[in-house]
Amino acid sequence: MTDIHIYAIIIGSEILNGRRTDKHFDFIKHALAKRGYSLYCVEIIKDDKALISSSFQRVLADEKSMLFCFGGIGSTPDDLTRAIAADVFTNKPLVRHKQFARDVIARFGEASFPNRIEMSDLPEGASLLKNPVNNMSGFYLDDRFFFTPGFPEMAHTMVEEAITRFLPQNRALYRQTFLAKCSEERFIALMKAIPKDVECSSLPMFVNEKANVEMSVASYDEQLTQTYFQRFIDFMQENDIAFEVQS
Repeated sequence: MTDIHIYAIIIGSEILNGRRTDKHFDFIKHALAKRGYSLYCVEIIKDDKALISSSFQRVLADEKSMLFCFGGIGSTPDDLTRAIAADVFTNKPLVRHKQFARDVIARFGEASFPNRIEMSDLPEGASLLKNPVNNMSGFYLDDRFFFTPGFPEMAHTMVEEAITRFLPQNRALYRQTFLAKCSEERFIALMKAIPKDVECSSLPMFVNEKANVEMSVASYDEQLTQTYFQRFIDFMQENDIAFEVQS
């Protein structure tokens, strides 16, 4: 599970046009971190059929993917997620989920028809994610593609449920970081020598109008992290580069 590619797709024209502020990215980033995971890709996209479809298709094409999707599962004409998910992930039309339909009718009675009941039309084989606010569920497919409402107070509890059930606690990631008073270009040769199973990232910045760089080395092997981190330390000491190890 350490090599899983976790996607977050946040659907909502109202976020892109500024009517609402996104609250999902920070939430899922921290929720995953608690289990030892990080995001692979995040998209914020408008309510557009072709755009949503292409995003879902990219996720499906990635054999290592897991998806958390926010928004578009209601019953209004701009709620496109359910039908597109059915098309992309099952290649079949929507079908009425019996339990969800009963939940809709239990809550809304005769007012369930003709529109609200459509919330229970889900991709074939979908399972439900409990909505603690009003019992209008989210859903998931194949234990790896999760679809939730756009409302944070509903969606975030569903995501927590999915993470707890389907993402086992990951191994600890060991990270070491330093800030150096030089350009990142000085470290390119060292960075090229680092193996693929060790994460190495650089964050260039200017401090008092002079080039600085924050370098980070991380892996699931504590000794491996220390070995490659020390190579940077040795290089800076040999070349009189001022640096500070970050806590």
